[in-house]
Amino acid sequence: MSHHQHDHPLGPPRLIDRRTLLRVGGIGFGAPLLAACAPKTPTTTVGSTTATTSTAPATTTLPGFAAFAATVTTTLADGVWMIECDGMPEHEMMTGITSWQQQVPVAQPYTGANAWRIPSRPQLADQPISARTSLYRGAIALAVNGVPIFNALNNRGDNAFLAGELDSWGGHAGRADDYHYHVAPLHLSERVGAGKPIAYALDGFAIYGITEPDGSNVTGLDELNGHDLGTGYHYHGTTTYPYINGGLRGMVSVAGDQIDPQPVTRPFRPDGQPLRGATISSFTSSTSGKYALSYSLDGGVGHVDYALNSLSLTFTYTEPSGATRSETYTR
Repeated sequence: MSHHQHDHPLGPPRLIDRRTLLRVGGIGFGAPLLAACAPKTPTTTVGSTTATTSTAPATTTLPGFAAFAATVTTTLADGVWMIECDGMPEHEMMTGITSWQQQVPVAQPYTGANAWRIPSRPQLADQPISARTSLYRGAIALAVNGVPIFNALNNRGDNAFLAGELDSWGGHAGRADDYHYHVAPLHLSERVGAGKPIAYALDGFAIYGITEPDGSNVTGLDELNGHDLGTGYHYHGTTTYPYINGGLRGMVSVAGDQIDPQPVTRPFRPDGQPLRGATISSFTSSTSGKYALSYSLDGGVGHVDYALNSLSLTFTYTEPSGATRSETYTR
């Protein structure tokens, strides 16, 4: 399948207005893990013959994650950073989505053997992988706030941002009700501080914001949104496609068109269906595990209220007509 060019600037009016409120210069914008439940397919290790070790120095902590130490845990074991989190960001979610499949954000068990894995000493591959034509399933990076980052192109190969599928932070909920970004979470630059990454690609190379670690302007990016200025290869987030790392320059293994291994997310309810014409207008959450989403449709307002505990989730749906129904699912 061929796709049109994707070098569209990030920033229709609804997103620019929100970013201005974030006080980050108007550009703080930021397909589910289906393969996790699919049969295993042969795994291919990319670039294993002529790989070279990154010149980036080894560290005792993974830069950037410290700002989110209360909700994200990093542990170095056998040359791999194990990142434990629940995938739920501190910021608002879902508001602004105009193409919604009735999925909602739910905390995920990214812990123990199901944690995210980031190589501590990434290696450049002889055959990089482009996200323009592959990696339509699963994550390709992890933001330092513990939110996975998927290909800018959804599992149909379409630009998720241009399709109206993303909220004002660049994310949405997938088929396992797993929240994830499809563009760079540039708003994290202010939170992590100057010179620190906002994310890491799953090949281990850091992803910075719209400036270099020393504060200088970014120039000379390759087709994957990365470069090496003499201190080691790294990627950058941008406001035009590919927005985030446009593939993987480092060595990774691929199975079923996604990076392998990566955490498993399992849907606990039937797939949501597109709600044509709906726009999500608000989303709130509480520390007690209760969530409320509102949307506008055909001049009316609908609501999805849900609450979760360790064993189950209960949903109450209120249609714009006023009709209600409730559903309970076991995780």
